[in-house]
Amino acid sequence: MALADPQSVTISGTAISLPRTSSAVNAGTFTSNDGTVVETVSHQYGNRNRHLFRIDHSKIAPDPLISAQNIKYGMSFYVVVDTPVTGYTVAEAKAVIDGFISQMNASSGALITKLLGGEN
Repeated sequence: MALADPQSVTISGTAISLPRTSSAVNAGTFTSNDGTVVETVSHQYGNRNRHLFRIDHSKIAPDPLISAQNIKYGMSFYVVVDTPVTGYTVAEAKAVIDGFISQMNASSGALITKLLGGEN
């Protein structure tokens, strides 16, 4: 079963449409019209099941060494869910993920800010 086409992500208050640009067995890619935002979803099945959801974002900004020149910068964020083939239902795995996401989003994302600030 495939995810809805297009996907949508909101970054800094701007909704970005991500039409499907690639489809393969157990994988799909969604890309913004300007190519600056790409979401990838993939699954690997074997001794353990791995599910990946990734976003890649890029932008053009001034070069800190040559202010008159712009360069492309990029970043990514991804989540991998690694489960045994048996032992966890989808609902049980989702409950663990929901708890983790709630922890990360608590207090307006304070834990994410601390992570990006290098705290451990």
